[in-house]
Amino acid sequence: VMVDADAPSPSNPVLREYLHWMVTDIPATTSASFGREVVFYESPQPSAGIHRLVMVLFKQLGRDTVFAPEWRHNFNTRGFAENNNLAPVAAVYFNCRRERGCGGRRC
Repeated sequence: VMVDADAPSPSNPVLREYLHWMVTDIPATTSASFGREVVFYESPQPSAGIHRLVMVLFKQLGRDTVFAPEWRHNFNTRGFAENNNLAPVAAVYFNCRRERGCGGRRC
């Protein structure tokens, strides 16, 4: 799971958490490329401020199917994990901001 904790802006994060990517059913001895991408990757494009992008790896505690959420905005990582019987294994975050002057972004 990859989310933006500061969407659309750090001073007004009304879309928090914004879901950028979700891959499920990754075999324990392989990489994400062997999983099932249920929410396709959407590149971060912050328009203002410095955004915190968070990636969390979960272990599926059962054999239940994990379904994609209906929308990307206002995703709740903790609630999603609880509802789908998932346990966090690892997490990492990085900062991302709009690159000044060229309309691009720097991550």
